[in-house]
Amino acid sequence: MLKTILSVSGKPGLYKMISQGKNLMIIESLIEKKRIPAYAKDKAISLGDISVYTNGADMPLYKVLNNIKAKEEGRAITLDLSKATPDDLRSYLETVLPDFDRERVYPTDIKRLLSWYNILLSVGITDYSPLKEKEEEKIEPEEVEPKEEAKAPAKVSKKAVPIKNTATPKNNVTTKQPAGKTTQRTRQK
Repeated sequence: MLKTILSVSGKPGLYKMISQGKNLMIIESLIEKKRIPAYAKDKAISLGDISVYTNGADMPLYKVLNNIKAKEEGRAITLDLSKATPDDLRSYLETVLPDFDRERVYPTDIKRLLSWYNILLSVGITDYSPLKEKEEEKIEPEEVEPKEEAKAPAKVSKKAVPIKNTATPKNNVTTKQPAGKTTQRTRQK
């Protein structure tokens, strides 16, 4: 589900991808339900592609969101994000992800992560696991009944005819004279 949810730089909130073209995407705000275009110059990133820095391997966003959901028991975050200090944000994330990298994960990143969780919860998106996406992408091959062997077409004997290049240079015109002689003359511009 997170693959179709986007964060667009310079635009607040989260967006759902509606359709995609060569240099353009039509996105819809999850909160306002307003559709707008997002061009190639707009930096849009899927939430399914985001991970959080840890001291070991990076943690995919869906695991962090599931940890927040477990901590909050499926409810919205009670921490007031507008008044929270950087220490408050770090201590909250520490309860959810104890080994996050404190040097590379900034308080603004934590605030954004927590606000994304609240937005997703407010619009009813509570399943963050990528398992559904993998199941949808996995298409089972259909069994195909063997076709009857088609009869070979009857052989037609054709005499090979050599192909001549009849193209003439762009500015030249070929004309035939009555005695079968050919001459070339140049077109006047």
